[in-house]
Amino acid sequence: MSVKSVTHLNFRGDARAALEFYQAVFGGDLAAVTYKDAGSVQDPAEADQVMWGQVVADNGFHVMAYDVPSRTPWERGENSFFVSLRGETTEEVTAYWEKLSAGATIAQPLAPAQWAPLYGMLTDRFGVVWVVDVVSEYNG
Repeated sequence: MSVKSVTHLNFRGDARAALEFYQAVFGGDLAAVTYKDAGSVQDPAEADQVMWGQVVADNGFHVMAYDVPSRTPWERGENSFFVSLRGETTEEVTAYWEKLSAGATIAQPLAPAQWAPLYGMLTDRFGVVWVVDVVSEYNG
């Protein structure tokens, strides 16, 4: 038996734009169901917002997202979670970093680190904190 973890991102009206952005970065298929599609409209202004969405790519990337309804308390968090993105080669990781960093705030530039051939941290333009590195053998 196995289990996998998928990061679920919560937005207030930006879920579709975020999913489209992540699809542009990582490729894959984007699926989205709006509140209208699901027959679950409580506020007509939110009918076309994402009730459930995801991007799944053949390279292993998978993220889910939705728009939190206005009736539910929500604030854009700061460092409330990290999305860890690990790749096997510096070329692969650098390519993703370059795309993710568009409009981002860089906390730690992508560079060699004591524990990895490359490591970086950024907050993307949607407020999501990413830690990005190249997988290396643990020698602790």
